[in-house]
Amino acid sequence: MSTSKPSQRIIGILIASIATIFFAILDTSGKWLVQSFPVIEVVWVRFVVHMILALIGLIYAEGFKNLMIEDRWLHVLRSVMLCAMTGLNFFALQYLQLAQTAAILFSAPIIIALISSFVHHEKLSPIKWCAVIAGFIGVLIILDPFGYHFHPAMLLVLAHATIYALFNFLSKRIAAKSSPLVTQFYSALGPTVVLLPFLFQSWQSPSLGIEYGVFFCAGLFGFLSHNFISIAYRYATPSTIGPFFYQQMIWMVLLGWLIFDQVPTWNVYVGTLLVIGSGLYLVLHELKQGKK
Repeated sequence: MSTSKPSQRIIGILIASIATIFFAILDTSGKWLVQSFPVIEVVWVRFVVHMILALIGLIYAEGFKNLMIEDRWLHVLRSVMLCAMTGLNFFALQYLQLAQTAAILFSAPIIIALISSFVHHEKLSPIKWCAVIAGFIGVLIILDPFGYHFHPAMLLVLAHATIYALFNFLSKRIAAKSSPLVTQFYSALGPTVVLLPFLFQSWQSPSLGIEYGVFFCAGLFGFLSHNFISIAYRYATPSTIGPFFYQQMIWMVLLGWLIFDQVPTWNVYVGTLLVIGSGLYLVLHELKQGKK
């Protein structure tokens, strides 16, 4: 589908904006669950529900024939990376506020710029270097490594952001050969199979209806968020949509306050402004370069 028409770009932006709400609900569900259930169980159930929904959608829309894929090892690697990111994120959410994890994850565009400069030998201009350095200063302010606000779990989120940056490069390669639903199915199938043997000693059965509901929400909104992002890219380019992902910070702060009665500290706000400002500059710079 063409992404050059303004009407198409607006649709893509709206779909991506909805996806940021879904991602925030996913993280909120995960944080709520890991207060009472083992992280590995929460991660596994999240992917089981995701896998089932992706399979139903795939059979309904495309049939079984598309389950035969060529780049299977890329799908395996993607599923491992997605499982690692979810595990790191949910483990960190036991100790951190939703806004803290979101703020650190916003460093991904900065990491992507650095990876591109080394892997693709892309020369960074002095202004881009300033943006990268300002972004990392923002991350340091959020982390507060020698201060009161620091928690070791923040390093897990930073590792998540690094994996996510690599995850983006891999996803672009897979998207050229596989449909979004096929990618979704195999991305969730990997963690479902790999984590299953580790559940027997840690499994804790839900006892309340709300617990079953939140488990289902984690899988549902995990599936919907990734699927909406894939759909959004059909209408608008990543560089067009990229700046609107920062809306997620609003929903993370709001849900953190409503559900967990948590309000971010001053350093999270200050660091986030630097990180978002740097990321926005890098994304908008890529958009400008693409128009030349």
